[in-house]
Amino acid sequence: MSDIQRHGTTRRFSDSVVHRGTVYLVEVPANLDGDAAAQTGNLLASVERLLAQAGSDRSRILMATLYLSDMADYDAMNAVWDAWLPEGCAPARACVQARLARPEYRVEIALTAATR
Repeated sequence: MSDIQRHGTTRRFSDSVVHRGTVYLVEVPANLDGDAAAQTGNLLASVERLLAQAGSDRSRILMATLYLSDMADYDAMNAVWDAWLPEGCAPARACVQARLARPEYRVEIALTAATR
């Protein structure tokens, strides 16, 4: 049995990868017509499903990097993030502006979490 578990694997990427009690994932929104708040809510719902599939949850996130296509969306994204994250469980986090892979993306997230 491999000590690396991959979920949702395609030729190019896996939805999540688990190794030695740590889960790694990157998520983008599926609702490409949504504003930054709607896209953040959409991708965090997906992150929550991926974490559960990997044996983790949002209280176990260790590090998160949020990518915004426009820093003008920072407050809208943070309002959704702050409401979603359990009290006292904030991970180490960075937020940067970047040119994302698709022009419709307003937000993208990469994170690392501990499994249970």
